[in-house]
Amino acid sequence: MKKHFLRSLFAIGVLTSCSSTSEDAYVDIVDTYPAVEATFGSSIDLNSLENYANQSIPAYITKNNGTANPITDKGATLGRVLFYDKKLSSNNTISCSSCHKQEIAFGDNSVASTGVNGSTGRHSMRLINTRFATESKFFWDERAASLEIQTTMPIKDHGEMGYSGTNGDATFADLIVKMNEIDYYKELFKFVYGSSEITEGKIQLALGQFIRSIQSFDSKYDAGRATAQNDGMPFANFTAQENMGKNLFLAPPAFNASGVRTGGGIGCAGCHRAPEFDIAPNSGNNGIIGKISGAGIDITNTRAPSLRDLVGPTGTLNGQMMHTGVITSLQAAIGHYGTINIAPGNTNLDPRLRPGGNGQQLNLNANEVNAVIAFLETLSGTAVYTNPKWSDPFN
Repeated sequence: MKKHFLRSLFAIGVLTSCSSTSEDAYVDIVDTYPAVEATFGSSIDLNSLENYANQSIPAYITKNNGTANPITDKGATLGRVLFYDKKLSSNNTISCSSCHKQEIAFGDNSVASTGVNGSTGRHSMRLINTRFATESKFFWDERAASLEIQTTMPIKDHGEMGYSGTNGDATFADLIVKMNEIDYYKELFKFVYGSSEITEGKIQLALGQFIRSIQSFDSKYDAGRATAQNDGMPFANFTAQENMGKNLFLAPPAFNASGVRTGGGIGCAGCHRAPEFDIAPNSGNNGIIGKISGAGIDITNTRAPSLRDLVGPTGTLNGQMMHTGVITSLQAAIGHYGTINIAPGNTNLDPRLRPGGNGQQLNLNANEVNAVIAFLETLSGTAVYTNPKWSDPFN
């Protein structure tokens, strides 16, 4: 529209060839991305980008695994399109967002996520606050050395998005050819990188920036932490029950020789450290060693998402928990850690869960369980579930 208006000004002589800026220059300034405008309308305005790079982050948040790929507004905008584009799957039916849904903290409410040729072998991990963690490896079993490497692995998976180059699948190189035929990608890659060339590395950088931009710091916990000197202090905005739950979460337990808790807290912060509530990189597995399907055990799952936004604004759980999706309530999660049984063959159980070589027995009473649940619910925000900059630009 702007382009046609400027051309009409030239036609009637309002702008002339003697003007300091030519028609083509005006066109380049105001409307150089017609395919983006036609495809996304008002959901993406390349002349007025969403703020991804300079979002407000609380001063007490210090962990950051994205320093090698700093977030830019341009890169995250391209990442948003890639994240939601079903054309990145072999049959145009699955996108990253199919398994990581904004309305449930970018997780899934199915135990196994549906792909183009089957389903995932593990439950899809929530992506909230991915950036704010010491751990830089990704997937439950940490098989991706970085988020950037992780981003294209589902695309190249036969079951998930189908560009595996195996089992009759097309290759990732075939996907690049496909993307080169899509006009809005030619424009977006030139906009971000100065060249319309599409490579896997550029895709990884953009997806990594978008995913790391997804943050949630508007919770009741954050409001309390902002006015407290440290996490150990009582939070003025917390109820007595929530402060009790916080203390139980943070304080290490005392055990007898048999691994039975005799005092102290329950030690959640030993692995899930405040204020980011990320997973400690040196963690072993948590005793859940089953598989979604198939026989045998799997002891390799040692990563976990942040504990932030386990529940949504209405208190509903944001999908199942653990790599098997076997835990479906906060009470069940606490119950699991309350009694750890060391299964035969589990040689990778986290040492913090086996005091004295025994599976821990926390001996929690109902008041303690309810207090910890109340505290965990304070870790959930509201804005991330509806903020347009993380939403589907194709809608």
